[in-house]
Amino acid sequence: MKIKVATWNINSVRLRIDQVIRFLEEEQPDVLGLQEIKCETNLFPSQPFIDAGYTFIEVAGMKGYHGCATVSKLPMERLATSFCPLEHARHVSTKVIAGDQDFEFHNFYIPAGGDVADPVINDKFKHKIDFIENMRVYFSERFAIGDDQQILVGDFNIAPHEHDVWGHKQLLKVVSHTPLEVGILKTLQETHDFTDCSRLFADEDEKLYSWWSYRGKDPMKSNRGRRLDHIWVSPALKPAVEAGGKAAHEIHVPCRIWAPKPSDHVPMTQILDLSV
Repeated sequence: MKIKVATWNINSVRLRIDQVIRFLEEEQPDVLGLQEIKCETNLFPSQPFIDAGYTFIEVAGMKGYHGCATVSKLPMERLATSFCPLEHARHVSTKVIAGDQDFEFHNFYIPAGGDVADPVINDKFKHKIDFIENMRVYFSERFAIGDDQQILVGDFNIAPHEHDVWGHKQLLKVVSHTPLEVGILKTLQETHDFTDCSRLFADEDEKLYSWWSYRGKDPMKSNRGRRLDHIWVSPALKPAVEAGGKAAHEIHVPCRIWAPKPSDHVPMTQILDLSV
């Protein structure tokens, strides 16, 4: 059995619902995690997803910013998780029912962290660090029980690899690529040897981006991007990722210039062969 999962910081699901549905129709993922939906749970536009075949929907919304939602063709059960110290709507955890190959799908929108990479003087950065620490504690305890095929997706707001940013040396002091954040994310990854799917088959010096600022008039021309979005899998699912090779993973760069008003992030997909 092969399944396809996807993640996308859509930066307002109601504003870009046509783009999301277009993506679902073209790529047909089985499960999609959306971040920064920017709507309350009861205002989430469920019907277009249901019409597109995604009848299973779990939403964590709030007024204004933030918010996550997971939509699926496969049945899901909501998992009781709590990661955000400020109780923002920044994650949705579900168990996806896939016959005898059920898996957990954890959809995250990690805080951006403000402008100064110092938790002592910057509360926003402290919020980011505390959020990731809660993730580390949860998954450390979770994996002490066992590996139930976990997939972590979302906008992690950290570009960990040297070539996940347009300029490594230029961005070492810029929040999202500081050594402190990269080290903390690595510690989280090591809680259970998660595999970073984007980097599994990528060449060491290959540039990988999933976000381009709105500030540039022509983001693809300057190509000053960062890979802030991630798909990770637990060791039990690594063979399912390896089976498809590099072609099974895709960062959908053309979506960055979809008309009329694209998100500053693009979606990312991963095919897993659960029969392996």
